[in-house]
Amino acid sequence: MELEERSAGAVALVDVRGRLVAGDDNGRLKDKIHSLLLQGRRQIVLNLGGVPYIDSTGLGELAATHATVTRQGGRIVLVQLTSRVQDLLAICRLLTVFDSFDTEAEALGSFTP
Repeated sequence: MELEERSAGAVALVDVRGRLVAGDDNGRLKDKIHSLLLQGRRQIVLNLGGVPYIDSTGLGELAATHATVTRQGGRIVLVQLTSRVQDLLAICRLLTVFDSFDTEAEALGSFTP
């Protein structure tokens, strides 16, 4: 899994590429979110357009990141979900937890200035 951080004003965008699964990369996304929070970045967009597959460990990591950001008074949203990932998040009811958007522009517009 690869993570690339970008900024759009006060919003941090994290592009995730690769499978979000158990293994050597386990915890990298959570570490990235913690790093952003330590920098005072509390508005976060996760771009999952490059994620073809998520396993139960990856789902747990997504849920943990949401809880961490929310506890810190922030907001994390998802963008560009593949149909497979969107179906999985719907089945696991995580789409009721996360706000998700088709485009980055929509996701960025969801944050109040």
